[in-house]
This record gives sequence, structure tokens and C-alpha cells, in this order.
Amino acid sequence: MRTGTDVEIIPSGAALGAEIRGVDLSEPLDDGTFGTIEAAFNEHSVLYFRDQDLKPQELIDYAGRYGDVQRLMFFNNYAMPEHPEILYVSNVQEDGKDIGYADAGSVWHTDMSFEQRPPRATMLHAREIPITGDGTVLGDTLFASAVKAYDSLHDEMKEKLRGLRVVHDVAGRRRKTGTGTKDDQKQYEAKPLIVHPAIRRHPYTGRHSIYVVNGECVAIEGMDDADALPLIDELASTVIRDDFIYRHRWALGDVIMWDNCAVQHLAMHDYELPLRRMMWRITVGYTDVYE
Repeated sequence: MRTGTDVEIIPSGAALGAEIRGVDLSEPLDDGTFGTIEAAFNEHSVLYFRDQDLKPQELIDYAGRYGDVQRLMFFNNYAMPEHPEILYVSNVQEDGKDIGYADAGSVWHTDMSFEQRPPRATMLHAREIPITGDGTVLGDTLFASAVKAYDSLHDEMKEKLRGLRVVHDVAGRRRKTGTGTKDDQKQYEAKPLIVHPAIRRHPYTGRHSIYVVNGECVAIEGMDDADALPLIDELASTVIRDDFIYRHRWALGDVIMWDNCAVQHLAMHDYELPLRRMMWRITVGYTDVYE
């Protein structure tokens, strides 16, 4: 087993994100090592581990240290057959059909904000990555700190946002961007609307963040759309300012995890077949959304 003293935490130099070195996630972690990593996760919001080669159950076991492993609500047809907790995020096709969720993360969002208790963390394990003939790796993922975005607001805006509650519609983002299939959209439309505070208090750190996503957030309770929609756009745009972003350039074997209480993310779709991409995705932890 690794001990906490073996762990190196290398900040990315951006507004968020850190690399963890000295850890093999296929091995059991003692409580001290896990505590060191979890503290780094709460501080940096995004962690990545290079050169990992996990079996599905090993990924599930590590993820489960952060909370209950979630079963998929949507895209069950893209789940790993033997381990339905894991979603294939992939452009790989068999018999002309996608075997994974091909356009996942194609717009800025925070995972599953349309749930009453969204997941604490999401993890991806890179099993195949798209590499061009000259060795360029495509398919970067961008992460934005909604915490730093909140901290940047002036006091008058913070006071204006106090107590505001925003309506999250899982179908809204897909309807606006045209992502997903017709069958997917039917599932989305059947999902009830969920209301969350515009400003979210982190359940582990107590820090505040902007919890507003363009497209998925469709209204503010008690506010006319003429006022609400521009405010939603303003807040969503603040989160994704360049100075709040960490851009992850993938390497084969990477495991990356991000804090859905503090982060929004975007996957770059700058590749296509025959360049293949295969990620294993898992979400864990049910979190209350505090004001």
C-alpha cells in the first residue's frame, strides 16, 4: 500500500487542477493516502493521475471512496455490460452504430445539475485517445472554476444573487444545441424540472460557486424571463472566463476526476473517425445543493 508521504501534489498553474504523482490507483490506498488525495481534490477541484491502467472494478473501487457509485439514468445502452456503473464515452462504432456516448460534454455544463442531489465527482479513464499522424493529441477537456468565478463578482452582484433559485431543465441544453438523439430527447423531456440556488455552497469546503449553466438553466423563480435570461447568460459567461480555466491535454492511461460542486467542463470534439477515443466514465456521491 502507498502511504500519504509518497504522494506528490503538483498544481497545474491555472485557476484549478493538480497532478497527483506517486500513486497507482490499481492498488488499495490506505486511509492516510486517500485523505491526502481527497484534501487535494477539495482544494484544487480537478485532479489527474498519469500512466494508470485500471481494470473496471479497480476504477469502481477507487471512485467509491468518494461516495456511492451511481447507476446511469440516461444512456444505459452505452454502459459497460459487465459493469453498468461505467459509461463508455466514445466515438467508436460497431456495425455502424456508436458503442458509447459520442458527443458527451460538447457544451459547457456541470454533470447532472438536473438532479435533486447531483453527483459529487465524475471520473474519466483514458483507454484510447485520438492522435494524429504527427503525434498531436486531440480531444482536450476544459475545466472552469465556478468558485473563482463567484469570488470575482462585486458585492452588489453577490447581494443581488442571494436567495435566487434557478430552474434546471435537462432537455434545455440539448434543445438549444441540438445534441443527443431523438430518443435521448424523449427521455429528457420526461424528466421533471429541478430548482437549485444560483449560488451554491460547497458541502465539503463551504466555498461558494456560481451554479448556473447556459442552456440547461431556463428560468429564475419569481423573475420575468426578460430579466432572468440575460442574468443567466451573464453568470454562465463569467464562469468560463479564460482566467478561470484549466485545459487538460490527455495522455493514454490518464485518470481525471472533477468536483461537480465547483466546476463546469467542456470536451473538445476536434477529431473524428478513424481517430478513435474511448473513455470510461463514472459518477459518485449524492450531494445536497446548499445556499
